[in-house]
Amino acid sequence: MYKLLIRPLLFCFDPEKVHHFTFSFIKFISRLPLVPALIRGLYQVNDKALERNLFGLTFKNPVGLAAGFDKNAVLYNELANFGFGFVEIGTVTPKGQVGNPKKRLFRLKADKGIINRMGFNNKGLEAAIEQLKKNKGKVIIGGNIGKNTATSPEGYTKDYLECFNQLHPYVDYFVLNVSCPNVGSHAKLTDKDYLVELIREVQKANTTFEKQKPIVLKIAPDLNNIQLDEIIELVAETKIDGVIASNTSVSRENLITSKERLETIGNGGLSGQPVKDKSTAVIKYLAEKSNKAFPIIGVGGIHSADDALEKLNAGADLVQIYTGFIYEGPQLIKSINKAILKQ
Repeated sequence: MYKLLIRPLLFCFDPEKVHHFTFSFIKFISRLPLVPALIRGLYQVNDKALERNLFGLTFKNPVGLAAGFDKNAVLYNELANFGFGFVEIGTVTPKGQVGNPKKRLFRLKADKGIINRMGFNNKGLEAAIEQLKKNKGKVIIGGNIGKNTATSPEGYTKDYLECFNQLHPYVDYFVLNVSCPNVGSHAKLTDKDYLVELIREVQKANTTFEKQKPIVLKIAPDLNNIQLDEIIELVAETKIDGVIASNTSVSRENLITSKERLETIGNGGLSGQPVKDKSTAVIKYLAEKSNKAFPIIGVGGIHSADDALEKLNAGADLVQIYTGFIYEGPQLIKSINKAILKQ
């Protein structure tokens, strides 16, 4: 029903407006009697065989929602009803910011992709915490954190630490987002020496809490093998808990969408089916070259159960969806979990 009726209707309108409408709609129907139970009955697959133990956490299934969908942590309780094993909120920055000028979100229908240059638009740390206080404990929550766009390079670490320290009581694991292409100058965030410094400072802050939280690094899909070797070295050196592979791509290779249309859209991060093979290749390289030395969360271009299995077989321990959720609907979560059970 989603792909036949709902998606064609939603795709008639501006993507960002549709996003806000969808949030409001899910919030509204989730307040109606019996509707949450109906959604759970339609989409959840509850089976102990789906459980995954990672980072000292027990995920009820390995299918999560990637960051960027629920930026301000306003819908995670309702999204849990659709069968996600975990939901990653954010990217959260210390201060709220409007992000880049609109229009900044574009569908590539022929490619089943999306280009965005949102620019870490979010309501900020305090707003996210207020929402996270409403956590009903239905699902594991990841906190994806970043720096404010206006922050100067010498203040990057302070921004990450502020988010980390204040969100610590409210999320189950952390993601250091250092690979988003839509936040202006971020050259320092790709420098290995700085990343070692950042990770160690966050790990140091982690030790000040009674219960330490897992910390993972989100990397770009456009890294070459030399850069991926540096990531493997970085993980070994810092003992960070794992890696998310991968973020959006700046590449425009092998797209069906015309060059004219792409030029009209302009810059931004590409997600969806066009990055599927690239992100899987990154997962496979990291897993094989490191001899599976650390956990990997696989994300990028998962639009079917086969796409998810491909990521898992390449070396991912968990997977996340976002663009596939938009194109394929909530049935995708169920189909992935059922396919995993059949393996």
